[in-house]
Amino acid sequence: MGKVAFIGAGPGAADLITLRGARLLAQADVVLFDALTDPALREFAPDARWVHVGKRGYSDSTGQAAINALLVRHAREVALVVRLKGGDPSIFGRLEEELEAVAEAGLEAEVVPGVTAALAAAAGTKRPLTRRGNGRSVSLTTAMTRSGELKASRTADTEVFYMAGKQLGALSRRLSEAGWPADTPVSVVSRAGWPDQLHSEHRIAHLAQASVLHAGRPTVVVVGAGARETATTGSRTPEAASERDNKDDDEPACQLLEADHPPASRLHP
Repeated sequence: MGKVAFIGAGPGAADLITLRGARLLAQADVVLFDALTDPALREFAPDARWVHVGKRGYSDSTGQAAINALLVRHAREVALVVRLKGGDPSIFGRLEEELEAVAEAGLEAEVVPGVTAALAAAAGTKRPLTRRGNGRSVSLTTAMTRSGELKASRTADTEVFYMAGKQLGALSRRLSEAGWPADTPVSVVSRAGWPDQLHSEHRIAHLAQASVLHAGRPTVVVVGAGARETATTGSRTPEAASERDNKDDDEPACQLLEADHPPASRLHP
C-alpha cells in the first residue's frame, strides 16, 4: 500500500512550487496533475508516470469519481502517488472529496500547501490584499457553483472571486445588489503567476468591459481594499480607470506583466 501526497503546484510558472512540494514530487512514481499546472514541473519527476486529470470550467473535464478511483488504484500499486493541484489544494481544489476517498481505502495521505491565485495576483500587481487600517479582512469566493448561480456579498474589506472570467457582467450586478458602491475599485487579473499575466483596473459599474480582454483565460477578480492603487503601482489611479472605462471607444486599460521565470531545471532542490 502506497501513500498519496496532495501538492499545491502554485498558480502558474514552475518556480512557484514550494521547496517541500518539489522535493516530494521528485520522489513520485505516479503523478495525477491538473490542467493548469506548468509542464516544466515534469522535470522534477522525469521517470514518473504522468496522468492528466484536469478540470476546466465550461469544457470537458475528468470526473471527480474517476479521479478518486485513479488515486486509490495507483496508490495500491506504487509507493508514492502525487496529486498535483494548481494553486493551493485546499482552495477550491476538491481536496475534501479526494482525501475522503484515500482515507476510505486505508491509504496514508499528506497535504503540501501551495501559493493560491489570489496571492499571485496580489504579488503580480503589487496590491496587498490586506491594508493597515481599512483592509483587515479578505473573502475568497468561487464564481463556479454547482447551481450556476453567482453570489456576492459585502462581508469583507477585500473580496476575491475565482473563476469569474465569463461572469464579469453578472458579478458587477451582484456586487451592486450586495451594497458595494458603483465606484469601488476592481482589479482583474488573468493567468496570475504566469509570464503572460494580464491586469486591468475598473470600477464595479464598468467591470463587464474586462470580459474581452481576459476572454478564455483563468481569471481572478479583486474587489475593494485589495484593488486600490499603492504608492508603488504607478500613476494610474482608480479614478483614471473610471474615466477610461467611461469612454466607449477605448479598450479597458491594462498592463502586460512579464517576469523572468527560470526553467524548472534551474530550481531543483
